[in-house]
Amino acid sequence: MGLLDGKIALVTGGSRGIGLTIVRRFLEEGAAVAFTCRHLPEGLLEELGELGTVCAFETDAMDFDGAHEVVAKVMERFGRIDVLMNNAGINRDTIMMRMDEETWDAVIANNLKSAFNYTQAVSGIMARQRSGSIIYMGSSAGLHGNIGQANYAASKGGLVGLAKSVAKELGSRGVRANVLAPGFIDAGLLDSMSQKVKDYWLNYIPLHRWGTKEEVAGVALFLASDLSTYVTSQVIDCCGGLTS
Repeated sequence: MGLLDGKIALVTGGSRGIGLTIVRRFLEEGAAVAFTCRHLPEGLLEELGELGTVCAFETDAMDFDGAHEVVAKVMERFGRIDVLMNNAGINRDTIMMRMDEETWDAVIANNLKSAFNYTQAVSGIMARQRSGSIIYMGSSAGLHGNIGQANYAASKGGLVGLAKSVAKELGSRGVRANVLAPGFIDAGLLDSMSQKVKDYWLNYIPLHRWGTKEEVAGVALFLASDLSTYVTSQVIDCCGGLTS
Protein backbone atom coordinates (compact mmCIF):
# COMPACT_ATOMS: atom_id res chain seq x y z
CA MET A 1 0.00 0.00 0.00
CA GLY A 2 1.31 3.41 -0.98
CA LEU A 3 0.40 6.73 0.58
CA LEU A 4 -0.98 7.95 -2.75
CA ASP A 5 -2.76 4.82 -3.96
CA GLY A 6 -5.63 5.77 -6.27
CA LYS A 7 -4.69 9.44 -6.48
CA ILE A 8 -4.04 11.44 -9.65
CA ALA A 9 -1.23 14.01 -9.42
CA LEU A 10 -0.22 16.78 -11.80
CA VAL A 11 3.32 18.15 -11.42
CA THR A 12 4.59 21.17 -13.33
CA GLY A 13 8.27 21.26 -14.22
CA GLY A 14 8.65 17.54 -13.60
CA SER A 15 11.43 16.48 -15.98
CA ARG A 16 14.49 17.35 -13.89
CA GLY A 17 15.81 18.31 -10.48
CA ILE A 18 13.46 18.42 -7.52
CA GLY A 19 10.42 18.15 -9.79
CA LEU A 20 11.58 14.86 -11.27
CA THR A 21 12.36 13.50 -7.81
CA ILE A 22 8.81 14.39 -6.73
CA VAL A 23 7.35 12.67 -9.81
CA ARG A 24 9.31 9.52 -8.97
CA ARG A 25 8.25 9.59 -5.31
CA PHE A 26 4.59 10.09 -6.18
CA LEU A 27 4.75 7.14 -8.60
CA GLU A 28 6.46 4.95 -6.01
CA GLU A 29 3.67 5.75 -3.55
CA GLY A 30 0.94 4.64 -5.95
CA ALA A 31 -0.21 7.81 -7.71
CA ALA A 32 -0.81 8.10 -11.43
CA VAL A 33 1.25 11.14 -12.43
CA ALA A 34 1.02 13.64 -15.27
CA PHE A 35 3.83 16.15 -15.50
CA THR A 36 4.75 19.12 -17.65
CA CYS A 37 8.09 20.17 -19.08
CA ARG A 38 9.38 22.33 -21.88
CA HIS A 39 11.42 19.52 -23.39
CA LEU A 40 10.99 15.84 -22.52
CA PRO A 41 14.37 14.09 -22.21
CA GLU A 42 14.71 11.04 -24.42
CA GLY A 43 13.86 7.82 -22.61
CA LEU A 44 12.57 9.50 -19.47
CA LEU A 45 8.93 8.55 -19.94
CA GLU A 46 9.84 4.90 -20.50
CA GLU A 47 12.03 4.93 -17.40
CA LEU A 48 9.29 6.44 -15.24
CA GLY A 49 6.73 4.07 -16.73
CA GLU A 50 8.47 1.22 -14.93
CA LEU A 51 7.37 2.82 -11.65
CA GLY A 52 3.71 3.32 -12.50
CA THR A 53 1.20 5.13 -14.68
CA VAL A 54 2.67 8.35 -16.04
CA CYS A 55 2.22 10.78 -18.92
CA ALA A 56 4.02 13.95 -19.93
CA PHE A 57 3.12 17.19 -21.69
CA GLU A 58 5.65 19.39 -23.44
CA THR A 59 4.35 22.88 -22.74
CA ASP A 60 5.33 26.22 -21.26
CA ALA A 61 3.81 26.60 -17.81
CA MET A 62 3.54 30.35 -18.41
CA ASP A 63 0.95 29.71 -21.15
CA PHE A 64 -2.53 30.22 -19.64
CA ASP A 65 -4.41 28.46 -22.44
CA GLY A 66 -1.80 25.70 -22.51
CA ALA A 67 -2.33 25.05 -18.80
CA HIS A 68 -6.05 24.64 -19.33
CA GLU A 69 -5.42 22.29 -22.25
CA VAL A 70 -3.14 20.12 -20.12
CA VAL A 71 -5.68 19.96 -17.31
CA ALA A 72 -8.44 19.06 -19.76
CA LYS A 73 -6.34 16.22 -21.19
CA VAL A 74 -5.52 14.91 -17.70
CA MET A 75 -9.22 14.95 -16.85
CA GLU A 76 -10.07 13.19 -20.10
CA ARG A 77 -7.62 10.41 -19.31
CA PHE A 78 -8.03 10.03 -15.53
CA GLY A 79 -11.35 11.68 -14.66
CA ARG A 80 -10.05 13.63 -11.66
CA ILE A 81 -7.07 15.52 -10.25
CA ASP A 82 -6.28 15.01 -6.58
CA VAL A 83 -2.92 16.76 -6.32
CA LEU A 84 -1.45 19.79 -8.09
CA MET A 85 2.26 20.28 -7.44
CA ASN A 86 3.24 23.73 -8.75
CA ASN A 87 6.96 23.18 -9.17
CA ALA A 88 7.87 24.97 -12.42
CA GLY A 89 10.26 27.84 -11.87
CA ILE A 90 13.60 29.49 -12.57
CA ASN A 91 16.07 31.83 -10.94
CA ARG A 92 18.09 34.60 -12.57
CA ASP A 93 20.11 36.20 -9.80
CA THR A 94 21.55 39.70 -9.83
CA ILE A 95 21.49 42.66 -7.45
CA MET A 96 18.66 45.14 -7.82
CA MET A 97 20.74 47.99 -9.25
CA ARG A 98 21.80 45.74 -12.15
CA MET A 99 18.50 43.95 -12.69
CA ASP A 100 16.76 44.75 -15.96
CA GLU A 101 13.07 44.50 -16.73
CA GLU A 102 13.45 41.31 -18.76
CA THR A 103 15.17 39.51 -15.88
CA TRP A 104 12.46 40.61 -13.45
CA ASP A 105 9.58 39.69 -15.75
CA ALA A 106 11.01 36.27 -16.66
CA VAL A 107 11.27 35.12 -13.04
CA ILE A 108 7.89 36.49 -12.01
CA ALA A 109 6.19 34.84 -14.99
CA ASN A 110 7.94 31.48 -14.64
CA ASN A 111 7.48 31.21 -10.89
CA LEU A 112 4.27 33.06 -10.08
CA LYS A 113 2.13 33.29 -13.20
CA SER A 114 2.64 29.62 -14.01
CA ALA A 115 1.30 28.71 -10.57
CA PHE A 116 -1.72 30.94 -11.14
CA ASN A 117 -2.36 29.31 -14.53
CA TYR A 118 -2.56 25.78 -13.16
CA THR A 119 -4.32 26.73 -9.93
CA GLN A 120 -7.01 28.53 -11.89
CA ALA A 121 -7.36 25.54 -14.21
CA VAL A 122 -7.85 22.96 -11.43
CA SER A 123 -9.73 25.01 -8.83
CA GLY A 124 -13.19 24.35 -10.27
CA ILE A 125 -12.41 20.66 -10.71
CA MET A 126 -11.25 20.23 -7.13
CA ALA A 127 -14.16 22.27 -5.80
CA ARG A 128 -16.62 19.96 -7.58
CA GLN A 129 -14.74 16.92 -6.27
CA ARG A 130 -14.85 18.49 -2.80
CA SER A 131 -11.25 17.42 -2.30
CA GLY A 132 -7.75 18.20 -3.48
CA SER A 133 -4.28 19.28 -2.40
CA ILE A 134 -2.54 22.19 -4.11
CA ILE A 135 1.15 22.53 -3.29
CA TYR A 136 3.36 25.47 -4.21
CA MET A 137 7.14 25.19 -4.40
CA GLY A 138 8.26 28.19 -2.41
CA SER A 139 11.67 29.01 -0.96
CA SER A 140 13.24 30.30 2.21
CA ALA A 141 14.19 33.33 0.09
CA GLY A 142 10.49 34.07 -0.34
CA LEU A 143 10.12 34.34 3.43
CA HIS A 144 13.25 36.27 4.36
CA GLY A 145 14.68 37.69 1.13
CA ASN A 146 18.22 37.18 -0.14
CA ILE A 147 20.91 39.35 -1.63
CA GLY A 148 20.82 39.19 -5.42
CA GLN A 149 17.44 37.45 -5.48
CA ALA A 150 14.87 40.23 -5.27
CA ASN A 151 12.99 38.88 -8.29
CA TYR A 152 13.14 35.26 -7.08
CA ALA A 153 12.19 36.19 -3.50
CA ALA A 154 9.29 38.33 -4.72
CA SER A 155 7.95 35.50 -6.87
CA LYS A 156 8.24 32.94 -4.08
CA GLY A 157 6.78 35.33 -1.52
CA GLY A 158 3.88 35.86 -3.90
CA LEU A 159 3.19 32.14 -3.81
CA VAL A 160 2.63 32.39 -0.05
CA GLY A 161 -0.09 34.99 -0.56
CA LEU A 162 -1.56 32.96 -3.40
CA ALA A 163 -1.67 29.75 -1.35
CA LYS A 164 -3.25 31.40 1.69
CA SER A 165 -5.91 33.05 -0.46
CA VAL A 166 -6.71 29.82 -2.30
CA ALA A 167 -6.88 27.97 1.02
CA LYS A 168 -9.50 30.43 2.26
CA GLU A 169 -11.50 30.39 -0.98
CA LEU A 170 -11.62 26.62 -1.41
CA GLY A 171 -11.39 25.34 2.14
CA SER A 172 -15.15 24.90 2.47
CA ARG A 173 -14.98 22.54 -0.52
CA GLY A 174 -12.33 20.35 1.09
CA VAL A 175 -9.45 21.71 -0.99
CA ARG A 176 -6.16 22.43 0.74
CA ALA A 177 -3.35 24.78 -0.36
CA ASN A 178 0.12 24.90 1.16
CA VAL A 179 3.63 26.09 0.39
CA LEU A 180 6.71 23.88 0.57
CA ALA A 181 9.69 26.16 1.22
CA PRO A 182 13.12 24.54 0.74
CA GLY A 183 16.35 26.13 1.85
CA PHE A 184 19.69 25.19 0.32
CA ILE A 185 19.12 21.95 -1.56
CA ASP A 186 21.89 20.03 -3.33
CA ALA A 187 20.23 20.04 -6.74
CA GLY A 188 22.81 21.71 -8.95
CA LEU A 189 22.09 25.33 -8.01
CA LEU A 190 24.85 25.36 -5.39
CA ASP A 191 27.56 24.95 -8.03
CA SER A 192 27.66 28.70 -8.70
CA MET A 193 28.54 29.48 -5.06
CA SER A 194 32.10 30.17 -4.02
CA GLN A 195 33.56 27.90 -1.37
CA LYS A 196 33.66 30.83 1.05
CA VAL A 197 29.91 31.38 0.67
CA LYS A 198 29.23 27.65 0.97
CA ASP A 199 31.27 27.46 4.19
CA TYR A 200 29.35 30.41 5.64
CA TRP A 201 25.94 28.90 4.99
CA LEU A 202 26.93 25.41 6.11
CA ASN A 203 28.05 26.89 9.41
CA TYR A 204 24.83 28.92 9.70
CA ILE A 205 22.42 26.05 9.00
CA PRO A 206 21.75 24.22 12.32
CA LEU A 207 22.01 20.79 10.66
CA HIS A 208 25.32 21.85 9.02
CA ARG A 209 24.57 20.23 5.66
CA TRP A 210 22.66 20.80 2.43
CA GLY A 211 19.24 19.29 1.98
CA THR A 212 18.57 16.63 -0.63
CA LYS A 213 15.98 16.44 -3.39
CA GLU A 214 14.61 13.31 -1.73
CA GLU A 215 13.99 15.19 1.52
CA VAL A 216 12.02 17.87 -0.31
CA ALA A 217 10.04 15.16 -2.12
CA GLY A 218 9.22 13.63 1.26
CA VAL A 219 7.56 16.84 2.41
CA ALA A 220 5.69 17.06 -0.90
CA LEU A 221 4.46 13.51 -0.32
CA PHE A 222 3.18 14.44 3.13
CA LEU A 223 1.26 17.43 1.74
CA ALA A 224 -0.13 15.38 -1.16
CA SER A 225 -1.25 12.47 1.00
CA ASP A 226 -4.09 11.96 3.46
CA LEU A 227 -1.58 12.34 6.28
CA SER A 228 -2.09 16.11 5.94
CA THR A 229 -5.87 16.35 5.53
CA TYR A 230 -6.10 19.00 8.30
CA VAL A 231 -3.12 21.02 7.07
CA THR A 232 -3.88 24.03 4.89
CA SER A 233 -2.74 27.65 4.42
CA GLN A 234 0.67 26.71 5.84
CA VAL A 235 4.28 27.27 4.81
CA ILE A 236 6.28 24.12 5.53
CA ASP A 237 10.01 24.81 5.74
CA CYS A 238 12.43 22.17 4.53
CA CYS A 239 15.63 24.03 5.30
CA GLY A 240 17.61 22.27 8.02
CA GLY A 241 16.69 25.04 10.47
CA LEU A 242 17.95 27.86 8.23
CA THR A 243 14.96 30.09 8.96
CA SER A 244 14.76 29.33 12.69
